[in-house]
Amino acid sequence: MKAVNPTEWSKAENYKFMTSAVTPRPIAFVTSVSEEGVLNAAPFSYFNLVSAEPPILMIAIGRKDGLQKDTARNILSNGEFVVHVTTEKNIKKVNKTSASLGPDESEVRRYKLKPEPSRVVNVPSLKESPVRLECVLEKHVVFEEGTSGTDVIFGRIVQYVFDEELTDATENTPVLKAKKLKSVGRLAGTRYSKQGKIFSLKRPKV
Repeated sequence: MKAVNPTEWSKAENYKFMTSAVTPRPIAFVTSVSEEGVLNAAPFSYFNLVSAEPPILMIAIGRKDGLQKDTARNILSNGEFVVHVTTEKNIKKVNKTSASLGPDESEVRRYKLKPEPSRVVNVPSLKESPVRLECVLEKHVVFEEGTSGTDVIFGRIVQYVFDEELTDATENTPVLKAKKLKSVGRLAGTRYSKQGKIFSLKRPKV
């Protein structure tokens, strides 16, 4: 077994190794609005749930040359955003929004996505996703290293919006069925992962 101290590697080397080791990663497709009213959309795979009570999720948004990305700046400005689940049906459109556009240009408009009003927050949602998590900013943490840095956004989910056809009607609480949702995960580089064989394991009782 080889052992490497992360400080021996550059940011790019750490990124390549980490994203190949921790897979698949869920992809947060995030909409946010700038102070000028521009609707931004961007994907992030440094993302996951944090807590069910309260319902909290986390998105880590790396800075570029020390500057905040549009999504982080927008969320910190107005305190609201929407996380959309990435699926086999929308992954190609989601991938297009990863292009580096200026803060005054909307990915939603450029790539002809379909916005609609959200239920609770003022940031629009996108019709392309069958599951949306409307969020308000709960906490912001900054990690700074050299000339780079990362904005970690903790969002409190204030509304679930989902296609009921993706749920199991036999469940009292709606549970999204993986085979119907067909979510997509991020691997290393340009590779993504569809759902493979699904299996179940019961938790041990002690």
